[in-house]
Amino acid sequence: MIHGGDTISYMADGADIIDFSSNINPLGPPAGLKEVLIKSYDELISYPDIKYRELRENISAYLGCHSDEVMTGNGALEIINNVSLLFKRVVVFTPCFIEYIKRPEILGREVVRLRLDNDFKIDLGELNKALKEGDLLILGNPNNPTAKRIPEDMLYKIQSITKERNAFLLLDEAFYEFCPFDYDSIKLFHNAQNVCIIRAATKFFALPGIRLGYAYAKGDFVKRYNEIESPWSVNSFANAAARNIFKDVRYIENTREYIKKEREFLLTELSGIDYLKVFDSQVNFILIKLLKYDEDILFDKFLKNGILIRKASSFEGLDKSYIRIAVKDHDSNKRIVNCFKECV
Repeated sequence: MIHGGDTISYMADGADIIDFSSNINPLGPPAGLKEVLIKSYDELISYPDIKYRELRENISAYLGCHSDEVMTGNGALEIINNVSLLFKRVVVFTPCFIEYIKRPEILGREVVRLRLDNDFKIDLGELNKALKEGDLLILGNPNNPTAKRIPEDMLYKIQSITKERNAFLLLDEAFYEFCPFDYDSIKLFHNAQNVCIIRAATKFFALPGIRLGYAYAKGDFVKRYNEIESPWSVNSFANAAARNIFKDVRYIENTREYIKKEREFLLTELSGIDYLKVFDSQVNFILIKLLKYDEDILFDKFLKNGILIRKASSFEGLDKSYIRIAVKDHDSNKRIVNCFKECV
């Protein structure tokens, strides 16, 4: 299990599965989007605008930046891949999203792995020792699978170190909207030349099938990116979706409130189960260490009850004693809590 969301591989006889392995907004896409996409059907007979002018305008209005500071991609992963192509050496902290390692290695880049500390925090001393001029530092903010966001003061220090080393900081913020709105890294680093911040429609807007990723960076870096990106990588449906989703303020607020409530429910209920060590979360998924069983045993037990969880040993730096679950709708969350309790 390299990635979550592979329900097809585990379906038996057409049985329904509640997918806790994939961290998608349980409320589904914004209301009215279906009609928007249907109306955009006739746009499929033409190539998308190769410069994505309308798309970048809608994204820039949402992010609060200029359209010339927006990059687009076929999901956040394509942007990670393309940015990695611009550097010879990549530095990551593990555990992290496996593609921070896999994509650069496929591209023939050297990848330097550093370890998060025992509390899954970044060790600035290790970063100071390892980071070199010209490096690309990739960090999840919040990080997957640890569900931890980098504190604002720590983020400033990290960016300062990369600037001193003449290195570059790539922040993957695919889960940004699920977090408390205590700071916005785009506003923090609006004048920074060495930062790129990726976000996406995949998780928060519940649109993994649309494959719409977008990023903020200063104009000079955007020009470098545009020189190596594939043409027409974002489809017309993604462009149409952007006309709708970013303007739905009520949907955004309702989702944040709902996820916060359900996350607190799961954290409270699961923390009372003796064989689980539950790590605090700021997003829509929770990392759990199993003090009894391992990921395979629990995976099979839950699958028999129609629940798919995420094995976490595929995250470099974690072993088979870890699993990850998503925050779902309340009925599903109650069901998985009961499954954990039945395994005692």
